[in-house]
Amino acid sequence: MKRHLNTLFVLTQGCYLAKKGQTIAVRLEKETRLRVPIHTVGSVVCFGQVGVSPFLLGFCADHGVPVTFLSLHGRFRARSTGRTSGNVLLRREQYRRTDAPDGGAAIARGIVLAKLVNSRATLQRVRRNRPDAAGAREVERAVLRLGHQLRQLSGELTLDDLRGFEGEAARVYFSVFDHLISQQKDDFTFQGRSRRPPRDNVNALLSFLYTLVRHDCEAALESVGLDPAVGFLHRERPGRPSLALDLIEELRSFLADRVALGLINQRQVATSGFKTAETGGVEMDDATRKTVLQAYQKRKQDELEHPFLREKTTLGLVPHLQALLLARHLRGDLDAYPAFVPK
Repeated sequence: MKRHLNTLFVLTQGCYLAKKGQTIAVRLEKETRLRVPIHTVGSVVCFGQVGVSPFLLGFCADHGVPVTFLSLHGRFRARSTGRTSGNVLLRREQYRRTDAPDGGAAIARGIVLAKLVNSRATLQRVRRNRPDAAGAREVERAVLRLGHQLRQLSGELTLDDLRGFEGEAARVYFSVFDHLISQQKDDFTFQGRSRRPPRDNVNALLSFLYTLVRHDCEAALESVGLDPAVGFLHRERPGRPSLALDLIEELRSFLADRVALGLINQRQVATSGFKTAETGGVEMDDATRKTVLQAYQKRKQDELEHPFLREKTTLGLVPHLQALLLARHLRGDLDAYPAFVPK
């Protein structure tokens, strides 16, 4: 079992990461500010103008520690990894499934089902905790609509049908997302999903968190030998990690969205930490990004019983467990892929 190792996030601009013995040394203005033993690190994520020595990249690759480079505002740039684990037969089976007409429909169905169940659970949780809140009726209608869609998933469906269900589920869910925000309503208003760039504070927060989940999903898929670029639900595009995006759909509401809502409703972030750039996109300042990272790391430490394995684990290990289960299914060890639906 993979250990629940920490992700080293480097946000301070001008930092330089180097190898020092068996540690990662973080330097700023020629002074070592931090040293982290390599065996305690699961991955490294660098934001903006952060340099990394070639020796450290090789050192991290040898120890299975991916190094990801993001823009200052969290947009993916590049990723350095070591030798892919697993074997060529696993990837060949992955490619065969995705090349065949509707070859991945069964896997895609499980992913869409998990997305709908987990999205509905997030809405039900808010409805249960705040039954008299504004918008409760709209949230109830969205819950019923998602339930209706779940029942329709039992029929014979093509990949295009499933993609349509996934898109409609996202539309229904985000149509009432603003009602899940109970505090700071004047500063955190959600009128629909926007990205590249995000147009409001809530979308900026969601996009940043989705980038973090994407990083974890890509690392998990690489670790078991799967190709993150070749998905079952999401179509392939150059530079797009389609399989990682598939995995995100299972975790989006349960992991990222609940973190975002907690940060807003518990007043851990404020509108002063967001600014509108010349392009019209909304960006977070360094202090707010650090607050979000801390909340995300804390959320990953939450314990739960995995619904399929029946073992206690942390939420941060779920992407790795799901990647492992998907690989086992493609190898023929499991009859079906058990998508993540927590109890």
